Amino acid sequence: MAQNCIGKIRSYYARLSEKEKKIADYILDNPEKIIHSTINELAEDLNVADATVFRFCKRIGFKGYQAMKIALASEIIKPIQQIHEEISEHDTVKTVTEKVFKSNVQTLDNTLQILNESSIQKAVDLLRNAKRVEFYGTGGSAVIAMDAFHKFVRTGIKAFTFIDSHFQLMSASQLSETDIAVVISHSGTNKDTLNILKTAKANGAKTISITGYPKSPIAQIADVALFTSSEETEYRSEALSSRIAQLSLIDALYVNMMILNKETANRSLDKIRSAISDTRM
Repeated sequence: MAQNCIGKIRSYYARLSEKEKKIADYILDNPEKIIHSTINELAEDLNVADATVFRFCKRIGFKGYQAMKIALASEIIKPIQQIHEEISEHDTVKTVTEKVFKSNVQTLDNTLQILNESSIQKAVDLLRNAKRVEFYGTGGSAVIAMDAFHKFVRTGIKAFTFIDSHFQLMSASQLSETDIAVVISHSGTNKDTLNILKTAKANGAKTISITGYPKSPIAQIADVALFTSSEETEYRSEALSSRIAQLSLIDALYVNMMILNKETANRSLDKIRSAISDTRM
C-alpha cells in the first residue's frame, strides 16, 4: 500500500521541531520541486544538514529521503486511472455514484495512514476518565457533533451537544477539569469553534480536536489533535469529503469506549432500548 506523504507531514506537523517544520513547510509548498531534488539540494536550499532532512523523513514514517520522494511523486503525479476517476457532468447516475463511493474509500484509507496511534490512545484515555463529554462544531461540523452525541450517550458517559454556537459557548463556560471538550472543524480556523475551545480550556477542561490541518489554531491549541485527510474536486468540497473520515474517527473512539466501559455501557444501552421501545410499531 502506498504511503500518504502529504497526509503524514500534516499529521506529524504539531510534533515537529522548528527545523523539521521548516522542511515540512517547504515540501508542502513545493512538492513538484522536491521530487526532482536530491537530499543535498533540499538541505542546501533550506540551509540545514543532510542528516536533518534524513531524520525528518524517518520521523514521518519513511525509511529515507528516496522513499519519501517516491510516495510524494505518487500523490502529485496522478496515474491515468485516477485522472479518469474525476467526476464529469456527462457521467451517468451510476458512474457518479461509484466515483463518490470510491472517493470515500480513498479518504478513509488516506486518513487511516496518517492516524497517530499515540494520539488515539491519549484521546481514549481522556474520554475514559471524563465525567462529562461535550461535542462542539458549527455548520457541517455540527452534524458530526450530533452524531458523536448519538453514539456516546450509549457509553454511560454523560455526553452533550448543542447545535447553536451561543449555547455551545455557554456550555463550554461551565466545564471543569473533570470534563472533556471535543471540537470538530475541518479547516481548524472557524472563529466560533476556536472561541469555544479556548473557553473550555480556560475552565480547566481537557480538549480533543478533529481537523484536517495540523497547522490550524484549533489543532495547535487542543491537548490532543486527531487529523483527517481529504481532497477537493470540482463537484465536492474538501470539507464535504472529510465528513466520512470524521464520522469514522468518532466511531473508532466510541467503539474503544464501549469496550473499556463494557458493563456501564451495557446498562446504558438497556435503558436506551427500554426508553425508545414504545416509539416502535
